[in-house]
Amino acid sequence: MATKNHNLSDYDINTVPDATGMKVGIVVAEWNENITAELLNGAKETLIKSGVKTQDITVMTVPGSFELVYGASQMVKADVDAVIALGCVIRGETPHDRYICQGVTYGLARLNAVQDVPVIYGLITTLDMRQAEDRAGGRLGNKGDECAITAIKMVDFKRKIESNAPRMTF
Repeated sequence: MATKNHNLSDYDINTVPDATGMKVGIVVAEWNENITAELLNGAKETLIKSGVKTQDITVMTVPGSFELVYGASQMVKADVDAVIALGCVIRGETPHDRYICQGVTYGLARLNAVQDVPVIYGLITTLDMRQAEDRAGGRLGNKGDECAITAIKMVDFKRKIESNAPRMTF
């Protein structure tokens, strides 16, 4: 989702399902820790505000964003309802960032297709540190907040499908 005209932390709390009883795993990259720590804080605060108990949030770190795929693939095996993968890749002088972003994007998308637990994509990819700061609690909000809301909504979606709850029609 483009953030030019959208604050990542701007959501209507009335549209967020009750998250009481949900268990969420968060895999966070240590690389660019000044950014990923803020993403993690945003995700945890939003989960707790939405009803997830602190003890039902499991946080594990991996060295870098590329390792988020392995971390998420292992986290889905834990007793969690959703996994949030948080990382930050900032463009450098070489095309290294493109390979990392492509691998993580493909890997997390594949996990969503083959696993029974929603895996939420929380990798921010920016041209510079300022853009990353803007998306980690700065002027554009916090991608961690957005990921937490997405995780809650996807768990709710899965539960509705599994319970054959009435579906909205358009």
